[in-house]
This record gives sequence, structure tokens and C-alpha cells, in this order.
Amino acid sequence: MLIETETTPNPATRKFLPGVPVMDGGSRDFPSAEAAEASPLAAALFATGEVEGVFFGRDFISVTAQPGVDWRGLEVDVLQILLDHFSSGAPLFRPGSAAGIFIDDAPAIDEDPANAEIVEQIKELLETRVRPAVAQDGGDIIYRGFKDGTLYLAMQGACSGCPSSTITLKRGVESLIRHYVPEVETVEAI
Repeated sequence: MLIETETTPNPATRKFLPGVPVMDGGSRDFPSAEAAEASPLAAALFATGEVEGVFFGRDFISVTAQPGVDWRGLEVDVLQILLDHFSSGAPLFRPGSAAGIFIDDAPAIDEDPANAEIVEQIKELLETRVRPAVAQDGGDIIYRGFKDGTLYLAMQGACSGCPSSTITLKRGVESLIRHYVPEVETVEAI
């Protein structure tokens, strides 16, 4: 099995492509070792003691190193863990654990029901234009609400904490969304 490795715009994060599907649908962010308890793979990555975050995408895994960690050594460990996991056919989640995990995808703010059509346009653009581009960089972007002209989004994976994420939001996402949905005046990360 060959696992490809890619750098991301976030210097602390690497993207690993195992050549097989990772998630059947959606994505999953593990911002801490405690959150990773639901996944043997994520837990093994955190067990290196050098990992600060793990993110599962459809066909990739992004791993964020703790501050000061040199990727030259950590990359070898991560590749070995991924090879062991995918070669063994181990489950991505512990039995009975994934279904019991609540992932809050409700808007983080109180939305005006009169904006339902605008919100659907925004979500469609995020799904078809923004998320695929962000996934190429090893991350994801999640809709968190729209109110008073402000679109609220959450960055995950390689995009969370990335030095260029503000530029991505302001120059890329905000420009695109504003072009198609003029009701959006600004985009903010939460």
C-alpha cells in the first residue's frame, strides 16, 4: 500500500492520502486526544505525543503536529500508523461509539427564518464550490449561521489554525459568496 503525503498551507499540518476511502460521507474533526477516543486510528496518532489534531476527510487524513515538532520524524511515525491501520482492515471507529457521538451541526447563531432561501444558496455554494477546494488543502469548512449580512463559518482540519485561513476566508470564500449572494456582506470564522 502506498500512502501519499502532501503539505498543506498550514505548515503544522500534513495531508495523507491512503488511496482508499477514509469516510463514506462527511468528515470528522478530532481537536484533542479525548475526542479521538472514538477512533482507534485517531487515538493511535495522538498516542505519538506529537500530534495536536487529526481530521478525517472522504479520502484523506490530515494530521496537525504540536508546536515545535519536526515533521521529518513525525511523518515516519504517522505513515507507519496509517499503514498498519489500513493494511489490517481495522475499523475507523470503535464499535458502538460513532453512532453515539453528537456532532452539533445546528447554526451557532439565531437565524432569521425569512433568510431561508439565502441560507440554501449559501449552503449550495459551500457544498459545490468551497468545500472541494478546502478539502484539497486537507481541511473542511462548515456552515455555522447567517445573520444581519454576516456569514459565520468554522474551519476544520488543516484549515483550523492555519496562518492563511483568514486570507482564504476573506479573499476566497467571501469574494465567491458575495458574488453569487449579494446579501452576504462579510464572512467571519467562529
